[in-house]
Amino acid sequence: MNLDPALLHAFVAVTDAGGFTKAARRLNLTQSAISHQIRRLEEEVGRPLLYRTTRSLTLTEDGEEFLRYALQILDAMEAVNRRFRSSPVVGSVRFGAPDIFMGERLPVLLTQFSRAYPNVRLDVSVGMSLDSQAMVEAHELDLAVVLGARRQVEGDEEGEVLRQTRFVWAAAETFEVRDGASLPLAFFPAPCVNRRVAIEALEGLSIDWHVAFTSSSQSGIRAAVMSGLAITPLTYDDLEPGIAVIDGRYGLPPLPEAEFRLLWGRGDKTLAVQEFGRLVLDTSSGRPFQTRGMGVA
Repeated sequence: MNLDPALLHAFVAVTDAGGFTKAARRLNLTQSAISHQIRRLEEEVGRPLLYRTTRSLTLTEDGEEFLRYALQILDAMEAVNRRFRSSPVVGSVRFGAPDIFMGERLPVLLTQFSRAYPNVRLDVSVGMSLDSQAMVEAHELDLAVVLGARRQVEGDEEGEVLRQTRFVWAAAETFEVRDGASLPLAFFPAPCVNRRVAIEALEGLSIDWHVAFTSSSQSGIRAAVMSGLAITPLTYDDLEPGIAVIDGRYGLPPLPEAEFRLLWGRGDKTLAVQEFGRLVLDTSSGRPFQTRGMGVA
């Protein structure tokens, strides 16, 4: 059986509209054309699909079952069309972000965008030591997610707030240090906002501390903390089982509130950059990503 999709569309429209006249208007066809398509479909299937009277139209038992298959077929065809339709969006996107922002969502985000816009080249830089804001200002990135202390961005309208959180001092639940001993700290190498806010908070205080561990990877910092080797500043959202907040202990000062912002490069944004930025915003807000004019990706 080689079913014409036009016949399936006609059948679904008739059942959805509840009659031939309304279906014809919906499909911009004549009523006789719709009737002809339904007759052709029933001939192809070899069974009546509709009960017709002068006042009503209902599905036969076979028609109810066939409707489920018709909807599945049309949905599958639309999905294939969306997946392989050529996109007019071309060019490149240079994007930077701290790895603590995207986490496991970043691969999904990149896959969604690459499938929706296969003609766009992505250049993605992820890491805590990236000075993404400076790279955007230097035109080395088209857009970037940056983490900053909220007190540093009050009144600053640049970028769009994606998520708000706060910095905390974190250590292993079993962490201990003897009275009077220097506090061991674990940091990412500079430039790093976690490192900066921690050192700024400690400056001018009589607390004895030292850098016990430095790593450019998030997994390295977490390993140092989980082993009880050091304390580190984290955002509250990045706490894991086995890691506790120790704010106020050992004389540690409070750390500021924080926020993630999406920064855009200055000047005209290409369509590719606009679409990638919209995907970042949609992913951060939990909204489903939709390509413009192409349906759900």
